[in-house]
Amino acid sequence: MRVVLVGPPGAGKGTQAQFIASHLSIPKVSTGDIFRSNVSTGTDLGRKAKEYMDRGDLVPDEVTVAMVASRLAEDDAQAGFLLDGFPRNVPQARTLKQLLADWSLRLDIVLELVVDHDEVIRRLSGRRTCRQCGRVWHIAFDPPTRSGVCDECGGELFQRDDDREETIRHRLEVYQLQTQPLITYYADEGILLGIDATGPVEDVTDRALVALRRFTR
Repeated sequence: MRVVLVGPPGAGKGTQAQFIASHLSIPKVSTGDIFRSNVSTGTDLGRKAKEYMDRGDLVPDEVTVAMVASRLAEDDAQAGFLLDGFPRNVPQARTLKQLLADWSLRLDIVLELVVDHDEVIRRLSGRRTCRQCGRVWHIAFDPPTRSGVCDECGGELFQRDDDREETIRHRLEVYQLQTQPLITYYADEGILLGIDATGPVEDVTDRALVALRRFTR
């Protein structure tokens, strides 16, 4: 099965990608993992990407696509894969479609994790990080015994800048602007399926697997 997972920041994509891929016995293919692997091993693509990253520039689509294509050509991805973090825009989606068509393959489903913005803000803005050991707590879902103090090491807890509400709202606006055309593209392709991504992690996974079973061939 060939799946793309999409959803806003705070929707739980990374967690769900891991669980869903494991249940389906297919590799989770994350652009973040691909970038780190290529850069750390010094591949030609990794060196190209690092040049842009060192300058603070976005890595061009052609480099990102080439890395993804190389990963999808590996043996473990031949029976299927779950893509997390790619494609991010319509041009990348069209390139992916052509790449798979060249291999006589196609995507089975694009699974959208649907969660409203207020819930995303509640999830992300409630995070508190320990200055000493880096442990992340949550004031509502996983609070420490003493407010502002890490149970693990006694370090001070703080709110990172990217967990502040105004920052989260901006990230959501950027996501909406960049990703809505992608959602529309896959809806027009007839392979978009949205699931409710609120509630316990295991409940969301169960919903995803039930939805995906309808597309298993």
